[in-house]
Amino acid sequence: MPTGNLFTLGGVVMLPLLGLSILAIALILERLLFWFRLVRRQDKVVREVLALYRRSAKAAMQKLQKNADLPIARIFLAALELDHATSDDFRLALESAAQAEIPLLKRFNTVFETVIGVAPLLGLLGTILGLITAFASLRIGDLGGGSSINVSAGISEALVSTASGLVVAIVTLLFANLFRGLYQRQIALIQEYGGQLELIYRRRYERGGTYASS
Repeated sequence: MPTGNLFTLGGVVMLPLLGLSILAIALILERLLFWFRLVRRQDKVVREVLALYRRSAKAAMQKLQKNADLPIARIFLAALELDHATSDDFRLALESAAQAEIPLLKRFNTVFETVIGVAPLLGLLGTILGLITAFASLRIGDLGGGSSINVSAGISEALVSTASGLVVAIVTLLFANLFRGLYQRQIALIQEYGGQLELIYRRRYERGGTYASS
C-alpha cells in the first residue's frame, strides 16, 4: 500500500506523528555526526596531549587549543590555564569544566524522551478516534451495506495510527539508548583522562615546586 494511502488512512493524528518523526530524524542525524566526530578524534588527541604534558606544558596547551572543539580539550584547558594552582584547585577546575560540558553531551535527550512518550499516545488517540468512527458508522442489520465501508475505514485508521506511533517511538528509543550509552562512556573517559592529567600534574609540578603556568 502506498505511503500516501497509509498517511490518509491514519487519520488526523498522522500529521503530528509526521512532525515528530521529522524532528526525531533531524536530531538523530545531528547526534550521530557529533558522536562520530568526537569518538574518531578524541582518543588520539588525549594520548598526544598526555605525552606532551609530561615534557612540556606549553606544547600540551597548544595542542589542546588546536582541538578546542572537543569537550575533553576544553576540560583540560580549564585546569591547565590556572596560574599557580594547588592540586585541589586543579581537580576542582577539571570537575567544574566537566560539569559544564554535560549539557552538550546530553543535548536533545529531553526531546527524545518527549517523542518516545508522546508518539504512542498519539497512536492511541488515533485508535480511539478510529474506533469511534467505526462504531458511529455501524448500523444493525446493515452490515453488508454502505456502512461497512465506513466501519472498515475506522478500523484502518485505528490500526495505522497505532502502528505509526509505535514505529516512531521504537526507532527514537533505539537511538536514544545508543546516545545514552555513548554519553555514559564519555563521562567515564573524562574521569579516567582527568585522573591521568591530575596525576601528571601532581608528580611534575606540585612535587617539583613549580606550576603548570611556568
